[in-house]
Amino acid sequence: MKKTALIFALALGPAATVSAPSFAADPYFAIISKGFQHQFWQAVKAGAEEAAERNGVTITFEAPETETMIDKQIDMLNAAIAKQPQGLGFAALDSQAEVPLLKKAHEAGIPIVAFDSGVDSDLPLATCSTDNLKAAAAAGEKMAEAIGKSGEIGMLVHDQTSQTGIQRRDGFKNEIESKYPDIQIVDIQYGGDPLVATESAKAMLAAHPDIKGIFASNEGSAIGLLQAAREAKSKVIVIGFDSGKQQKAAIADGSEYGAITQNPVGIGQCVVDSLAKVIKGEKLEKVIDTGFYWYDKSNLTDAKVAAVLYD
Repeated sequence: MKKTALIFALALGPAATVSAPSFAADPYFAIISKGFQHQFWQAVKAGAEEAAERNGVTITFEAPETETMIDKQIDMLNAAIAKQPQGLGFAALDSQAEVPLLKKAHEAGIPIVAFDSGVDSDLPLATCSTDNLKAAAAAGEKMAEAIGKSGEIGMLVHDQTSQTGIQRRDGFKNEIESKYPDIQIVDIQYGGDPLVATESAKAMLAAHPDIKGIFASNEGSAIGLLQAAREAKSKVIVIGFDSGKQQKAAIADGSEYGAITQNPVGIGQCVVDSLAKVIKGEKLEKVIDTGFYWYDKSNLTDAKVAAVLYD
């Protein structure tokens, strides 16, 4: 591959950088995602590949089959570090368990950019992500609006180990508890896999017959919740997160009230663009907010919203 001038799409900002070792003229970045189970990650991959071509770098993009396979992700991270890439993009399934390997990468002089879900460490030079606390709070506000600001609701959270799971749970929960005293969160279940989420949602619906609404914190949990509502013939208000063909169809036909969408293509672009900056000695913002939108039947086809939705 010929030497190509790096093109940078992100704004500069104040933050520390890393002293990187001497690298080949054509940089290689290893990117490890949370999984390939949901279309969200395919959209992140597409964004990363676009930015790699634009920046003249080579990338690999890999992930475990599902977002429950923490041990497999650790193995992938270890193997990626052994290849001595010029940059590492990483979305952690466990915000603590994988920190020792990130220390290993840092000690080898490999710049790290986290994405989607951060880690409990200052080692990543930047994190490309949605403001999950704020996004989930927006979902809480929409839930309150949908149920008339009173009644019982539940939450179906994709996990309790990643920062995205923790922040979306807390963002939604804090919004409801701080602003809507007549709304009671009667159950919080965990499961991002659609099959697990379906069973958890069915149990929630059976245990709480007066429940008015349930918030599902990612694509998989939303798909599972929709399936459970169909099987139970429930009219529960469903508010989801992310996008995908099934959620878009459910919102269009009214079986899902609405959802928060991230900008997955933008997240993928951010990772590669940020690593490209680092190896040129440029500085990064510590947190790069890639944005979110609320979408429902009324704005599903709006150009700004449609641009960040995916099938």
